[in-house]
Amino acid sequence: MSTTDTSLTATHPTSGNQWVLASNNKGKLAEFKRLFAKANLDVTIIPQGQLDIDDAIEDGLSFVENAIIKARHASRISGLPAIADDSGLCVPALGNAPGIYSARYAGEHGNDGKNNAKLLADLQPLRNAQPDTPIEGMFVCILAMVRHADDPLPIIAQGLWHGEILDTPHGDGGFGYDPLFWLPDLQASAASLSAADKNSISHRGQAIQQLLAQLPL
Repeated sequence: MSTTDTSLTATHPTSGNQWVLASNNKGKLAEFKRLFAKANLDVTIIPQGQLDIDDAIEDGLSFVENAIIKARHASRISGLPAIADDSGLCVPALGNAPGIYSARYAGEHGNDGKNNAKLLADLQPLRNAQPDTPIEGMFVCILAMVRHADDPLPIIAQGLWHGEILDTPHGDGGFGYDPLFWLPDLQASAASLSAADKNSISHRGQAIQQLLAQLPL
């Protein structure tokens, strides 16, 4: 893929600064491209795959730990500041699973179909016991930015998106658990929202706004 296709160029990229985005997830990259395009940053944000940086080993026990691990990994290899996202779905009734294991909940990383099927299977006993009780869930996004690989003070931003877990998929957009994530106020699933509507309220959109608010002017 060409540089033109993959660089997430901000609105006014005049300073020549470059940051690495520590993700190779195509769904996330598409969302980040749209979200960062609205930011008034004099920065070009480069997906790590464009620099031949493989995914980091995510061996932290929290979203925060894994986001920092990924940011440091990308920064150390590239020599550039780095931004990393760690996100997933938490269902309180399942002890906040799938949580940090959301992308590999069914044992195979990035298999949305299998992950969704496992979530539905794990929730079925709860639905059988309380068929009229909605099952709450929330998407979580933690963003970490490091100015260099050993930055002792990473910038951390958090976004939480609350909803309910459906018993069948709804909508054909988005990715991951979006087809099972129901928004009662909108009477829509995350997968049925337009990209613009989703980005305006999603966990990732919230986290990016928090991150931008913490950046030096």
